[in-house]
Amino acid sequence: MLPVVFLYLGLVLAIGLWSHRMARSTGEDFFVAGRTIGPFVLLMTLFGTHMTAFALLGASGESYRIGIGVFGLMASSSALIAPTLFFFVGMRVWRLGKQYGYVTQVELLSERFQSPLLGLCLFPVLAVLLVPYLLIGVMGGGITLSEIGGDAIPTWVGSVLITAVVLVYVCFGGLRGTAWVNTFQTCFFMVIGAVTVWLIVGRLGGLETAMARVAESHPEMLVRGDNVRPLQLVTYLLIPASVGMFPHIFQHWLSARRAATFRAPVILYPACILIVWLPSVLLGVFGRIDFPDLVGPQANSVLVRMIALYSPGVLGGLLAAGVFAAIMSSLDSQSLALGTMFTRDVMPRLLGRKLADGEQVLAGRLFLASVLLLTLGLSFVVNRSIFGLAVWCFTGYTALLPILIGALFWRRATAAGALASLATAFASWLYFFRAGWGKPDYSVLGSGAMPVAVIVPAAALALIVVSLLTRPPDTAVVERFVGDD
Repeated sequence: MLPVVFLYLGLVLAIGLWSHRMARSTGEDFFVAGRTIGPFVLLMTLFGTHMTAFALLGASGESYRIGIGVFGLMASSSALIAPTLFFFVGMRVWRLGKQYGYVTQVELLSERFQSPLLGLCLFPVLAVLLVPYLLIGVMGGGITLSEIGGDAIPTWVGSVLITAVVLVYVCFGGLRGTAWVNTFQTCFFMVIGAVTVWLIVGRLGGLETAMARVAESHPEMLVRGDNVRPLQLVTYLLIPASVGMFPHIFQHWLSARRAATFRAPVILYPACILIVWLPSVLLGVFGRIDFPDLVGPQANSVLVRMIALYSPGVLGGLLAAGVFAAIMSSLDSQSLALGTMFTRDVMPRLLGRKLADGEQVLAGRLFLASVLLLTLGLSFVVNRSIFGLAVWCFTGYTALLPILIGALFWRRATAAGALASLATAFASWLYFFRAGWGKPDYSVLGSGAMPVAVIVPAAALALIVVSLLTRPPDTAVVERFVGDD
């Protein structure tokens, strides 16, 4: 299987490096592909960068732990909420970026609120919240290669390999290379995911037989029961709203060629989610048949264990490469987004001047390399559930969404209100993160409610109250952002 995986990684590198030949030496081309991305590529990049190891390894690991109800927690709500945000928020963000040249969230929000302080505070919060998401990818690469290679390959080798590949093609290709690689990888892991579930379920005796075997040994896996509490199910609806504040999703919105480019993501996103999530959740549940005793973070590897068990050889290598594809299609965009924000929002303030195009590209490359290396180092010491890490990351980004919604749709939102909302969101997130760290089933006061159900209303309330108590923003500025399209 390993030669197939290495061959796949070489192909990905070739696509990324080839895209460098099409690039222009400008900051806008490196960071948003010159705003030339078409509808199909935008759909694939948005979906690919959203559905990382969380959707494959994380979802299968969590469904192994608590059962088929995981599909209801995230997939069904994401299928509705993500396209809605693409339509109402993404298209407005694209229009503003096209008209005024914005490349990052920090640029847009700083100008909307006329507050450099907000931008200065927002960048570190966005960066800190993205680290768990980056960890998911690096850890997923290590788990995948280790499981398919057996005891001969330690986990850190896979983490190093996937980090190196992503670093090379993102540094050379920028967002254009990332978009093309992601399009290839997203198509690959969607097809491979369907093949994987068809093959493994077939070797388990068919869907009905596999369900019956799980029902016989672990009947709680096929019903909601006590594993997914009602308040947990309801409050999880807020988690997918994080897509509206992800820096990497924001950056891909800005790369679209025209408003009509958003049509494909809005219409087809639910179908894409079904194609990826359903196999992952089913295979996680079916993992109970052959691997009934996985404990804690070991559940992250259940999908790869099943691939190795039922599909040895070349086909198993292709299936494992599909997992790598899902991982890299997010890791690249996330690291590039951090490099973009640092270059556009931090470096000019540190140097006291605007960077030239060549300086922007160089600074972006150096910073994203630093971020990937830091994440690689953290992956050696962090041993947590992939699903759990993702949920905390998503919670933080959902808590920041009121700032963006206020900026785009509420004329009365002020800089002081945005700062108060940011402070409230991050402080409350830190509080619950510390309280829930290491507790897979943590909820607010043991009620089943997710912390996001408290953090988001608190952040929204802070924005509203402080905005109403402070001087209204400049009308001319507000009309640029909130005025009718």
